[in-house]
Amino acid sequence: MKTLIAINGSPRRKGNTATLLEHAMQGAQSAGASNEMIHLYALNFKGCTSCFACKLKSRPHGSCAMKDELSPVLEKIKAADAVVFGTPIYFMNISAGMIACLERLLFANYIYSNEIPTVFGKKLPSAFVYTMNMTDKHFVQFNMTERLGVTEMFAGRILGVEPKILRAFNTVQFKDYSRYESSIFDPDDKFAYREKQFPVDCKAAFDIGRALVEQ
Repeated sequence: MKTLIAINGSPRRKGNTATLLEHAMQGAQSAGASNEMIHLYALNFKGCTSCFACKLKSRPHGSCAMKDELSPVLEKIKAADAVVFGTPIYFMNISAGMIACLERLLFANYIYSNEIPTVFGKKLPSAFVYTMNMTDKHFVQFNMTERLGVTEMFAGRILGVEPKILRAFNTVQFKDYSRYESSIFDPDDKFAYREKQFPVDCKAAFDIGRALVEQ
């Protein structure tokens, strides 16, 4: 049986990102795969500390030398048949937790060699699921394709397969916007957009999850 690992890079366990990851897992399950979701913000770990142990000629390449609560997660990803990275966009970038996770996963499997672009050892189908408060027009305005594309490029190169991408725009952040200083938003428009679009995004996540384990 194939396994899909969903990595939740949001501090919210039941927010927009986690919901889309749940649908991706359902899609994988519909294709006969088992699933596991890992909540990064429940773990105690750090990003890369630039120790370069993963580049030493004297030790095997492909694993981070740091030992903390992320270490077994990295091993689960390497053993899986597919992985979905889910993250909100915070201040025009992926979450700090997801950055730290990807540093540890990707950098350890990249060595400074033109002949060997990756030491990951197999091709691992992957996807990035983004949730964001910005609209699709803002996404273009702030050059987000280019901003996020660098990470996507390295993931494709190191994991061996170009990742699938899902972008969920204009998400609802608060149940009650009146409690927060958020006058730049129209809550009615926000909720109307969510009612129409979020089910479409959930279906897209389901299809991605299924496609990854069938790939």
